[in-house]
Amino acid sequence: MRFYCRKVQGETMKVLKLDHVGIAVEKIDASLPVWEGLMGIPLNGTEEVVEQKVRTAFLPIGDSEIELLESTDPEGPIGKFLAARGQGVQHLAFRVDDIDAALAELKAKGVRLIDETPRYGAGGARIAFLHPKATGGVLIELCERKPQTQTGGARER
Repeated sequence: MRFYCRKVQGETMKVLKLDHVGIAVEKIDASLPVWEGLMGIPLNGTEEVVEQKVRTAFLPIGDSEIELLESTDPEGPIGKFLAARGQGVQHLAFRVDDIDAALAELKAKGVRLIDETPRYGAGGARIAFLHPKATGGVLIELCERKPQTQTGGARER
């Protein structure tokens, strides 16, 4: 899947890569035996994103990552997702080089957005979500990372 957006200057902008797959879990620690033990994917650390009411864990796979999402509040987005659907894939995140231009282009095309302006996510990334009703039922996150946060940035362990 590729999204092509136009920058304000008229250059074509595209999705650079699949940044990560977000997986909602009841407890990160209970999920790690599958990812670290069974799959052999090492944990890069954890981080709490207070504004999103979530604790995250990133497990790098090549140039992408698995992001485990544990709710810190049942009324937060992951808490509500878990209550409605249980554990599983929650979103796909695509890296873009200019999230502001991408959102402007998508909005101009009439794409329904959850976030019309970026917010900060785990690892210092600027993120925004597209509404699943606009993307065939898939929650899509756009993610812009500065060079120092290319793989999610520093995390606590």
